[in-house]
Amino acid sequence: MANIFTAAEIIDMGIVKEKKRRDFYGYAADDFKEKEMKDLFSRLRDWEDEHIKRFTEIRDSTKDYEASESYSGELGAYIKFVVDDMLYKQVSPEWFAKNVRDSLTAIQYGIGFEKDAILFFSELLKYMMPPNKEKVEELIGEEKKHLIYLSQAKEEIHKPE
Repeated sequence: MANIFTAAEIIDMGIVKEKKRRDFYGYAADDFKEKEMKDLFSRLRDWEDEHIKRFTEIRDSTKDYEASESYSGELGAYIKFVVDDMLYKQVSPEWFAKNVRDSLTAIQYGIGFEKDAILFFSELLKYMMPPNKEKVEELIGEEKKHLIYLSQAKEEIHKPE
């Protein structure tokens, strides 16, 4: 029997990822002493928190239609891979303290998280109906802005003095 997810269940998976990104940025904001880095990661944390609220609203307004598959198990396998990847399993205060020792490393992880968000939510679009599809497209645009924001911060760190 095929694994069938409702659109709301797929959105819930995205919300889990948003919460992990928010937590990562929160750890970074708490950990770094430099005002620039604290502000950078606080802003990203707050943006992710806003996305959680918006995706929750989208989920709550989404009808429980089932996502279709090309073959039995396609969606389940794909979603499991996307949600279960190690990038998200690692996020904890202990992991952060052990592995993220400087702002450049934190920024590089953030860039990875944002790329992942863009990929996940772009895939989610296949299972959305208007007007929620447009809302998700808007949120993808915001994730792209986060990616640019982090890339610019990375360039600043590498800028010759």
